[in-house]
Amino acid sequence: MNRKHLLISALLMSILFACNSPKSDWELVWGDEFNYNGLPDTTKWNYDTASNGGWGNNELQYYTYRDTANARVENGQLVIEARKEKIDSFNYSSARLITEGKAAWQYGKMEVRARVPSGVGSWPAIWTLAEGIKVWPDDGEIDIMEHVGHNQGYVHGSIHCKQYNHIIGTQKTDTTFVPDCSTAFHVYSMEWDSTVINVAIDGKPFFTFPNEKKGYEYWPFDNKMYLILNIAVGGNWGGQKGVDDSIFPIRMEIDYVRVYQKTNNK
Repeated sequence: MNRKHLLISALLMSILFACNSPKSDWELVWGDEFNYNGLPDTTKWNYDTASNGGWGNNELQYYTYRDTANARVENGQLVIEARKEKIDSFNYSSARLITEGKAAWQYGKMEVRARVPSGVGSWPAIWTLAEGIKVWPDDGEIDIMEHVGHNQGYVHGSIHCKQYNHIIGTQKTDTTFVPDCSTAFHVYSMEWDSTVINVAIDGKPFFTFPNEKKGYEYWPFDNKMYLILNIAVGGNWGGQKGVDDSIFPIRMEIDYVRVYQKTNNK
């Protein structure tokens, strides 16, 4: 076979390989790579602010609004920082960033590459709530990552709805041990469609919740969901062993946030 024939053969083989290679059915529809500095991008992020009565969990922090001390982008990362400081009647400040009012999704895959803080009293979270939520937990909550500092290294994934929640002792949840979660970055992710929710770390699922087809009280997760990133201080769970004031300031660092949807979404 001469050189010309070899080149033609190689070209035909590469075309055949490309045609037969599996194609990803995920499409990137939203994200933030944090390739800027200063306040988080206002076209993508809103804030939950103030104390809101401890957010139903007797939390101790005051969430600030557009304050770079508590939420800023630097060195290619989003930094959410909780601090020991007096604001009104609260002794701690923090930030809670939300995509509510900017973006929400029905089904898809969310990926957040993050490093979480350590220390007794810390309670960072990556999670979702239903767009237009009327009653918690009836309209649904998905916890992609929760970590409480008094149980260092154990990462939790959960769902909440009317029939399955911690208030009535029926919460659906699971836990995995990530010993370096506070010293190394990991990808915390969730894939979700009309049949199942899978929560994973670095691509390895550790919590699965199937749609049992029992109705809205058991599966409100056909609702559009918006994303939340925050650090709480203390609270019913995070503060079970008190708060160690020597740990502050503490930070959750986020390298990127990416949201994908399937090209044929259902």
